[in-house]
Amino acid sequence: MPSPETSPDALKARIRQKYEDVASDGSESSSCCGDSAGEASAEAASENGIAYMGESYDDVDGHAAEADLGLGCGLPTEVANLQPGEAVLDLGSGAGVDAFVARRAVGPEGRVEGVDFAPTMVEKARRNADDLGYENTRFHHGEIEALPVEDASFDVVVSNCVLNLVPSKEQAFAETYRALRPGGRFIVSDIVSVGALPEAIREAAELHAGCVAGALPKEEYLSVIQGAGFEGVTVAEERVIELPDHVLRPHLSDEDL
Repeated sequence: MPSPETSPDALKARIRQKYEDVASDGSESSSCCGDSAGEASAEAASENGIAYMGESYDDVDGHAAEADLGLGCGLPTEVANLQPGEAVLDLGSGAGVDAFVARRAVGPEGRVEGVDFAPTMVEKARRNADDLGYENTRFHHGEIEALPVEDASFDVVVSNCVLNLVPSKEQAFAETYRALRPGGRFIVSDIVSVGALPEAIREAAELHAGCVAGALPKEEYLSVIQGAGFEGVTVAEERVIELPDHVLRPHLSDEDL
């Protein structure tokens, strides 16, 4: 039985506040007009207990530095094979970094929408879209487990290091499936574990916000996706992320490190 601190509602509230803080800190620590925006915001993410595990967007067409808060763990749009005119949904869209990359790919005749549960993130993404002049890119405040979108309304769904944060992954993947048109594509970059995590890690609320404690073992993660109805599930790319001792030490004994 989860403790009050690690109940689903408590975890959501704590994670939401962490990302609200990053959105606020990122806007204050960066001028949002130069190459330092992502670096400064990544530092804000680290200071707020959110691990920075991402890859560089520097050479990615459509990258908007002002939207890059350093919160991802991959580049899902790079393997999505996005086509002009497609409708794309970004789950956990943050300040819009992946949504804007998708917008560049689908063009003005396409459509991109993002959903995020942190109101300050949504506001930041909307400002960024206005500044970029992207009229066909919209951002919604909402939960991934209850997406504020119509059935079968998107060709592609992408998500970058977000679904590990969601307590009910079965519901999140079911909602993703619901949002896709027949034959649609779901591309997710996320954190999974090699084997089961120690109980002390799974119960550490701080590590949920840092994309660690909510990670499922790889095979279980893929099984949940398939259970939602997805077919042809493959792993396009994977890499090992070694968590530093200072992240784990507050939650594990010396013998367990």
